[in-house]
Amino acid sequence: MAEENSQNTARAQIGVTGLAVMGANLARNLARHGYTVALHNRTTAKTDELLAEHGDEGDFVRTETLQELVDSLEKPRRILVMVKAGAPVDAVIEQLTPLLDEDDIIIDGGNSYFKDTIRREQECAANGLHFVGVGVSGGEEGALNGPSIMPGGSRQSYESVGPLLETIAAKADDGTPCCAWIDTDGAGHFVKMVHNGIEYADMQVIGEAHDLLRSVVGLEPAAQAEVFRQWNTTDLNSYLIEITAEVLSQRDAETGEALIDVIKDEAGQKGTGRWTVQSALDLGAPVSGIAESVFARALSSSDVEARRQAQEHLSAGLISTTGVAQGDPEFIEDVRRALYASKLVSYAQGLDELSKAGAEFGWDLKLDVIASLWRAGCIIRAELLGEIMQAYRGEDAPVNMLLAPGFRKVMEQLVPSWRRVVAKATALGVPVPVFASSLSYYDALRRKRLPAALIQGQRDFFGAHTYQRVDRPGTFHTLWSGDRTEIRTDEEQTAPSTPERVNKEPSK
Repeated sequence: MAEENSQNTARAQIGVTGLAVMGANLARNLARHGYTVALHNRTTAKTDELLAEHGDEGDFVRTETLQELVDSLEKPRRILVMVKAGAPVDAVIEQLTPLLDEDDIIIDGGNSYFKDTIRREQECAANGLHFVGVGVSGGEEGALNGPSIMPGGSRQSYESVGPLLETIAAKADDGTPCCAWIDTDGAGHFVKMVHNGIEYADMQVIGEAHDLLRSVVGLEPAAQAEVFRQWNTTDLNSYLIEITAEVLSQRDAETGEALIDVIKDEAGQKGTGRWTVQSALDLGAPVSGIAESVFARALSSSDVEARRQAQEHLSAGLISTTGVAQGDPEFIEDVRRALYASKLVSYAQGLDELSKAGAEFGWDLKLDVIASLWRAGCIIRAELLGEIMQAYRGEDAPVNMLLAPGFRKVMEQLVPSWRRVVAKATALGVPVPVFASSLSYYDALRRKRLPAALIQGQRDFFGAHTYQRVDRPGTFHTLWSGDRTEIRTDEEQTAPSTPERVNKEPSK
C-alpha cells in the first residue's frame, strides 16, 4: 500500500478524514466536480466501502494513515475534517498539526460550537496553520448534491478553499453558489448554529399547525398532506413544508395506519438549537420563539413520565370545548397565516441574534449575503429568503426584519388570523408555544410601554440597581429604606460625596 501511495504523492487537491455519511458524500461531491480527493478514515473499512460503491464517480486517493493523507496533498494542503463535534475534532487537530507545514489548512465541516472554533483557530494560527470552521446544511442529500455552506476562518484561507466549496455548493435559481465567506474565526459556525435555531422554530410551528388542523378542524393526516401541498404553492413555499406533506401522506406498511400516528411524540435534538438559545442569552437577543421550540422538544422527550401523570391528573379548565366545523376553510386559512407570521418571527429573531453577535465578536455579518446562502441546499430554504435579502440590501437595512416596509405590510395582514388561532387554541387547551410566544414578541416590539418599568423599580427597591427617567437624562435611585428621596447616581451628580436630592416624597 505504501508503494501505491508513493505513486499518488501530492496529487490530490483536498483530503477528507472521517467517512461517515456526511464526510463520504462531501468527498463524492468534490470528486464529481473534478477534484482529486484523498480519503482517510480511522478504520479503513469505510474507505474501502466508499471506493467499492462509488470509486467510479471521480478520482480518489486511498490512504491508511494521516501521514499518508498529508503526503498525498498538494500545497497548501487542505484537509476537511468530518468527525463528531467536540473532543474528536481536537484529537484530529492534535494528530495533524505536527504533520503539516505553514499555511496548510484544516477545515472543520461538522456542527462544532463556535467558541471551540474560535479557540481552535487561535491554536492553529500559533502553529502557522489556518483553521476554517465551515457550517454545512442540507443533510446527507445536500452534502452529495449541493449543500448550503457557511465558511469562517481567515480571508487568506478562503482564497484557497473558497473555489472548491463554491463549486460543490447548492446553486440558487439565479446560479449563484450558496457559499460565501462569512468572517473570521467562529463566524461560519455561529451562522450555521443560528440557521439551526431558526430550523427548530420552523419545524415546531409546522408541528403546531398540524396539531391544530387535527385537533380543531378534524383533518386526518392524508387530508392534511393535501393542505400542506397547497400551502407550498403560497408564500409558505419551502423545503420543510414540502417534506411535511410527504411525511403526512406516508402510511405504515405494518399497520396500514398513517405513519405519523405510529411515531412516538418524542423529538430529539443534537444541541445546536440549545446553543442558539444559550448564546442569545449571553448576547441579550430575545429569541423567545426559538427558545420555546427547544423547550418543546425537551418537554416531549425528557418529561415523558410527568406528561403521563399529567394526562391523568391535571385539569384542563377549558373555557371552550367546541372546535370549528370539520374542514372549515376559514380556520384552515387562519392557521396558514398564523404559521407564516410565526415563521417570519423565527427568521427575525435569528437575524437579530446575528446582528448582536457581529457587534459582540467584531464580525461584519452581511445579513443579505447570509440570507442568500440559505436559498438552496439547506433545511430552511424558502421563498421568503429573497424578500429578506431585499430588506437588508443597501443602506436602509431595518433594525429588525419585521420593520422592513414589505414585512410590515405582510404582518398587518396576518395578525388578525394569528390572534384568532392563538385564542382558539388556548380556549381548547391545545398547546401552541411558538405561535403564542412569537405573537407576544411581536406585541412587545410594538407596545408603547412595557412592564419593564415596574421590574426596574423592583430591582432598585431590593438591590439599589438604579433606573432612568422618561423626562430627563441621568441615572437615579430612590432611598427606599430611608425617607424615599430620589438621588442622582451617575457621574453628572453635582456633589459626589453627598448625592444630589432631586425629588423628595414623603415616606409612607
